[in-house]
Amino acid sequence: MKIDVNGAEVFVSTGGRPFDPDGTVLLLIHGSGQTHLTWLLQGRFLANRGWQVLMPDLPAHGLSVGEPLTSIPDMAAWCAQLLKQTGVKRAHVVGHSQGGLVGLELASSQPEVVASLTLVATALSIPVNPALLELAQSREEKAIAAMTDWGHGREGHFHDATMPGLDQMNFTSHVMASNETGALFADLSACASYDGGEDAARSVVCPCLCILAENDRMTPARQGRKMAATLTDAREFVISGAGHMLTVEKPYEVLKGLRGFLPHPA
Repeated sequence: MKIDVNGAEVFVSTGGRPFDPDGTVLLLIHGSGQTHLTWLLQGRFLANRGWQVLMPDLPAHGLSVGEPLTSIPDMAAWCAQLLKQTGVKRAHVVGHSQGGLVGLELASSQPEVVASLTLVATALSIPVNPALLELAQSREEKAIAAMTDWGHGREGHFHDATMPGLDQMNFTSHVMASNETGALFADLSACASYDGGEDAARSVVCPCLCILAENDRMTPARQGRKMAATLTDAREFVISGAGHMLTVEKPYEVLKGLRGFLPHPA
């Protein structure tokens, strides 16, 4: 569906099902340079089993228009406005990578709207190599190639897809190329400048799940464990053999982690 958020038309996938804001709502937030397609398998599966799913494209990403957001707090505020616009009073928030930082900030700043928080392949902070930032600003296609390479584990590099007909690395690069020019640089800059993760994590009061990837080279699992230890109420779910793009590399395993944690739909 398409809705207006802060004066710009944005796309929000509901997993192909009608959306009911009074049900058990899941807000799935994508990472840097990604779109709602991050959650391709998980979102459709959950939507078809009774969960009410919102998978937005952030502004300037995928099918959404508008200027890209330039800070993690701004992205969290945007997500809160999205929930308000769709009539949602409370949601279970799931964030991948940068989306996890957004989820942390949202759960910290507006705890009344976050029923639970799932952090997928993220950490308290996500430093960004200055060379990658420069590439994202001046030679975006090179930055996309570098992130696609670095973000996938061994199986992804051998094109050993778990979803039939899907080449993981080509899928990731095409998704990133679908965004407006400048969106990737805005995302990476937001991650690089965000230093509120530890304070946010300490203040989060809702139940949390940290889904970590064993072979993650972008947000290493050891950093995810540090995040889990900082949160008041968190459990860990580690996926062996997975790289940073685990929602595509190991979609069934990610789904298993989510289903073991999220409440059954009302």
